[in-house]
Amino acid sequence: MTSLARRLGVVAVWFDSWAYRPEPGERSQRVDWARVTPFLLLHLMCLGPVLVGWSWTAVGVAAALYWIRAFALTAFYHRCFSHRAFRTSRSTQFLFALLGASAAQRGPLWWAAHHRLHHRNADGPEDVHSPHQHGFWWSHMGWITAPANFPTRLDVVPDLARFPELRLLDRFDMAAPALLAGALFVGGGLLEGAGVNTSGPQLLVWGFFISTVALFHATCLINSLAHQIGRRRYATRDRSGNSLTLALLTLGEGWHNNHHRYPNAARQGFFWWEIDVTYYLLVVLSWLGVVRDLHPVPAHVRSAGG
Repeated sequence: MTSLARRLGVVAVWFDSWAYRPEPGERSQRVDWARVTPFLLLHLMCLGPVLVGWSWTAVGVAAALYWIRAFALTAFYHRCFSHRAFRTSRSTQFLFALLGASAAQRGPLWWAAHHRLHHRNADGPEDVHSPHQHGFWWSHMGWITAPANFPTRLDVVPDLARFPELRLLDRFDMAAPALLAGALFVGGGLLEGAGVNTSGPQLLVWGFFISTVALFHATCLINSLAHQIGRRRYATRDRSGNSLTLALLTLGEGWHNNHHRYPNAARQGFFWWEIDVTYYLLVVLSWLGVVRDLHPVPAHVRSAGG
């Protein structure tokens, strides 16, 4: 392959993630710097406040988009798509998949497939983001830079792959973040024109770049830190722990030992004192008829019998 063709191929897979074909026998811990350039730029743009400043409007939008997208990831990418912990309509499924995709954590099929594989091999040699196998930083973020982990394993998520709209969203996984970034830039300019103390560049930096990077690292802490700290109520075969701090950062995902005890439950805070905001919101949505069949935690599972 010529140098020009190789460069064009790298650019192509930024937009069409299914176009990526890792080499046979690709090493599991090699960073493809060209492929992850957008990921690096995402972090670099967090220095933007030096140029665009800040406003309460921009900070408020950043916080709102953090929590909205955190719910889409925890409730739908994780509990619905990865574990089928509840059911919903096809239109609602797509709406929250789109919101989750806007968080720039890849597409719903890729995300769910990797998470299912994680549960099959949790903290074992085949777990690509176990801190006990690969160290903290690789489990936190390094693993997503490895070519071996780029492709979407459709064979692991055949129940999701039957939806063409989810396949499309997964294949062109940069589209949703790009649309959100563009909307924030345009919206910020309109607000500035209406006399609101913000601007297009400011809303872009805070509402997209800073909010997205903060959410990315909060999510990744469940892979890295939640398998090293926290109380182990249940003697699961992995090293998962329960952490209130991580649960607050991720709308309930920090009750990770509970989750590995019974992954198919719609709630991860098994007891009333374990704050699980995602579950509370799912209950409200079930009252409204948006979701249904929330899988409960069986009494025998909740008991601390290991």
